[in-house]
Amino acid sequence: MPLTEKQREFIARANHRWNVKVGAVRSGKTYGDYFLIPHRIRDPARTSSGGIVLLVGATTATVARNILDPMRKIWGEALVGRPSSDGGSVTMFGEKCVIVGASNSGQVAKIQGASVKYCYGDEVTTWSPDLFSMLQSRLDRPCSVFDGTCNPAGPRHWFKKFLDSGGDIYCQTYTIDDNPMLPPEFVRALKEEYAGTVWYDRYILGRWVAAEGAIYRRFADSPGDYTLPAGYDPSAVSRIAVGVDFGGNRSATAFVAVGEEILEPYLPDGAEKANSGGRRLLVLASERHSGELDSGELSARFCEFCARLEHYGCEITAYCDNAEPVLMRSLKAAAREAAPFVSVRPALKLPVTDRIRFTLRLLASGRLMLTEHADTVSEALCDARWSDKTDAGRDVRLDDGSSDIDTLDALEYAIEREMSRYV
Repeated sequence: MPLTEKQREFIARANHRWNVKVGAVRSGKTYGDYFLIPHRIRDPARTSSGGIVLLVGATTATVARNILDPMRKIWGEALVGRPSSDGGSVTMFGEKCVIVGASNSGQVAKIQGASVKYCYGDEVTTWSPDLFSMLQSRLDRPCSVFDGTCNPAGPRHWFKKFLDSGGDIYCQTYTIDDNPMLPPEFVRALKEEYAGTVWYDRYILGRWVAAEGAIYRRFADSPGDYTLPAGYDPSAVSRIAVGVDFGGNRSATAFVAVGEEILEPYLPDGAEKANSGGRRLLVLASERHSGELDSGELSARFCEFCARLEHYGCEITAYCDNAEPVLMRSLKAAAREAAPFVSVRPALKLPVTDRIRFTLRLLASGRLMLTEHADTVSEALCDARWSDKTDAGRDVRLDDGSSDIDTLDALEYAIEREMSRYV
């Protein structure tokens, strides 16, 4: 695939100490680097100097997925090897490269004391600021250079402050329309899914903007658009996931049941052929119980909730907050006795912002609907707000008791495993 004008421009101008591409998703920020990285590694000034090559991403797995796997398809395994068994290094173009996951500050020790001649950084806004600060002091060779990419975050993010610091930095900004290789229908769909959210500004327009106000603004403005008619009974639910968030001193216990409905193909008025059908997620039922429940009360209410789902006649799996293993074991024991058709497992608990973004995309594309038995979910989505505070520049959902975070967590535990299938 030929390089775009923006990609060629970056390669021509990326001759600074720090060279960064910021912008929209799927805008082509990374593709040009598959051809730039070999030149950086094999530059005679670097091959003859000391120091190491670093490949840094949110995790070692994302480095493999976003960088190594695509480059291996282009250059072959002889030039782009496979990561070591511990995922900590890889040989590329004759050079051993150290792989570092940067999403938590515990990784700082991996580069402490090292001399870095070249670093490639993926998803920089997801990194721990402590690791980035250490990296700044490790690029200590005359030939040292950094190339990196990221999606923008809030305007007070630590990396935005670095880019505005006036150092030896070349920064290029992308919008989604800078990638002419994307199918127009995909671009239209993505713009529609992000419309009215902070992610439209960030992931479509490539802007550093703050997350503020209502999270699910379009839902809050018109919840009826996402609610199925009274009495609607899904006829083709293939499986059900129940999200469980355990209550504590200041929080409530929440159950949310989500089923996957298989849609039959149909022939719209005036159409020449039927559509292909598809699938969507339906919030079948939800409950919220305030105050602390002992393990017996919790188990009884959980089994009663699941019993109301048994008539669907399909597999039911409950995904529970894995921070409460004792309570989860109580539910497992109770289910074996009173609801043997339910299996109990720990939730993935993916990052909250990832779960929010997924929920927004489902709602925008009509692939998440609510039945009349999901009142607590409807209220929670309407009330959800962004906090005016951030965590190291990262977005934070408001959790001060003014909104139902417990039900939102339970909903997200029920649907988060569907990300790879629905996005």
